[in-house]
Amino acid sequence: MAHCVQDHQRITVAQATVLTLAPSTQPNDLGQRWTVLDSLICGAIAGAVAKTAIAPLDRTKIIFQVSSNRFSAKEALRLLYCTYMKDGFLSLWRGNSATMVRVIPYAAIQFCSHDQYKSILGAYYGFQGKALPPLPRFLAGSLAGTTAAILTYPLDMVRARMAVTAREMYSNILHVFVRISQEEGLRTLYRGFTPTILGVIPYSGITFFTYESLKKLHTEKTKRAQPYPHERLAFGACAGMIGQSASYPLDVVRRRMQTAGVTGSCYSTLLGTMRHIVTTEGVVRGLYKGLSMNWVKGPIAVGVSFSTFDLAHDMLNKFHRAGYFPH
Repeated sequence: MAHCVQDHQRITVAQATVLTLAPSTQPNDLGQRWTVLDSLICGAIAGAVAKTAIAPLDRTKIIFQVSSNRFSAKEALRLLYCTYMKDGFLSLWRGNSATMVRVIPYAAIQFCSHDQYKSILGAYYGFQGKALPPLPRFLAGSLAGTTAAILTYPLDMVRARMAVTAREMYSNILHVFVRISQEEGLRTLYRGFTPTILGVIPYSGITFFTYESLKKLHTEKTKRAQPYPHERLAFGACAGMIGQSASYPLDVVRRRMQTAGVTGSCYSTLLGTMRHIVTTEGVVRGLYKGLSMNWVKGPIAVGVSFSTFDLAHDMLNKFHRAGYFPH
């Protein structure tokens, strides 16, 4: 009998160790699943809100990235105006449905896996329940972005195709998948995957690292556990500007490879695409085309995303404490 009790205790402890997700609490198994679900829900909301807010600017940036036309703020505004006059106001959000199909699972996976990686790395480095040191903080962000990108990449390809083509070419998201599969092959859905991953590693690592570091510094300086919403927005904006500037050339290469099938270009390899862009358009005007627009939309998107995630998480925690959602 005593052996049965001890075995049961060991099993219970082992299960609790495996299911440990949140650094600050040790709830029961059902509560742990709710913690993961909370992160998925909040991440999905954050991604949807942020991308919808900057969708017209994002579409304009992609159009310039995949063309050889010179970028300028004046030309970007002219493109927005012509699109509005030709196809109407909602055409500025063309491709946003594909963006939502990609961003919602991407953001949900990214934020949720970031929480998991923080917990795993915190336990490994002995910082469970505390702020991670710099290197693990960067690794958690990089791993989270890589995980999300691997699982959702074909949706990013579809979204890029819809953003740069006329409405008559692709009627909906499923139509894009079908036409690419039939006319170009299934491998095309992963064209541009290498520059995507190479870009995601520094981008996600830097953005999460910067945001978490600024929150940590804020807590140390102000002695407040949580920053105000406008402070979170500012922290996220700084993180987005630094992260996107560091990885932007790979983003241009990725878009060129993704849209090669509809622009008439032959981009098949990372180095070949980069060499062609530099040779024909130059380093700054080619690899950094549209970066100034990214400095407008990027900080807005990342700031809104991070602050929305934190606020949604705080709101869900309040609902849990109030008993609206049982753990």
